[in-house]
Amino acid sequence: FFFYILQHIMVAATVQKNKAYYSRYQVKFRRRREGKTDYRARLRLTLQDKNKFNTPKYRLCVRVSNRFVRCQVIYATIKGDIVVSSAGSWELEKYGIKVGLKNWAACYATGLLCARRTLKKFNLDETYEGIEGDDVTGEDYNVEAVDDGPRPFTCYLDIGLKKNNTGARVFGALKGACDGGLNVPHNEKRFIGYDKDEKSLDAEMVAGYIKGSNISEYMEMLEEEEPEKFQKHFSKFHEEEITAEDFEDMYTEAHEKIREEPELVKKARSKPSKPQTWKTPKLSYEQKKANLKAKLLALKEAGED
Repeated sequence: FFFYILQHIMVAATVQKNKAYYSRYQVKFRRRREGKTDYRARLRLTLQDKNKFNTPKYRLCVRVSNRFVRCQVIYATIKGDIVVSSAGSWELEKYGIKVGLKNWAACYATGLLCARRTLKKFNLDETYEGIEGDDVTGEDYNVEAVDDGPRPFTCYLDIGLKKNNTGARVFGALKGACDGGLNVPHNEKRFIGYDKDEKSLDAEMVAGYIKGSNISEYMEMLEEEEPEKFQKHFSKFHEEEITAEDFEDMYTEAHEKIREEPELVKKARSKPSKPQTWKTPKLSYEQKKANLKAKLLALKEAGED
């Protein structure tokens, strides 16, 4: 009986969307309706202090798709967002990384490429070189301003709608950008290998992920236990003749090449040999007359045959 009364009370308390509701309804932004933009996060990433006047507030946007990872340095204006520099993992093929373009190591390399490209554009690449070679131990690194020079290039991490889980690939790109010389405010709590109970970072694990040790270990394990699955999962690696022992050298060489030549070389556009037209050109009266005579002559010959 009690549940019967409760059911009737709940039905009576149902909110009806009446005329007053619809007259006050405000349509949400298009990209919110499409589920593409978190405007609450965007507001905090784009608002600039008034006393900084027209100084852009840069953000490091990291987006991971099913095939690639893209890093962009962007700032917002009233007209729209302006992209300062961009780097995609599909460019890593030029530096020797031909497969595995969305894993943690690829995210790190893409973040490093974006950082070096951005600093090169603002002539800060020699002032802020970040860390490289044996200095990349996996420890957390923050750029420090030089005494007699410009301040470091500062931007804020924008991960979009991705969850900020510990060890996520977007933080691999963040690590690459910081090691490359960008000043991105962060702490080590979201890097792979961080133990929240001990409140410490396993630097060796981070260094291993940077050089693809997690992939090489998985390859070796899979090759021993499930050879068929190994052949299927790493078919692209087999085509490029990449083994588990090649990862460390491959990524180390790629990082060196990225620092040597981070700029994007645009291909020269060649003019087409013939001008392309998609609309049928208009014919003059004389041309139409000649075409008609040709058609009539063709019909006459066909009739005689």
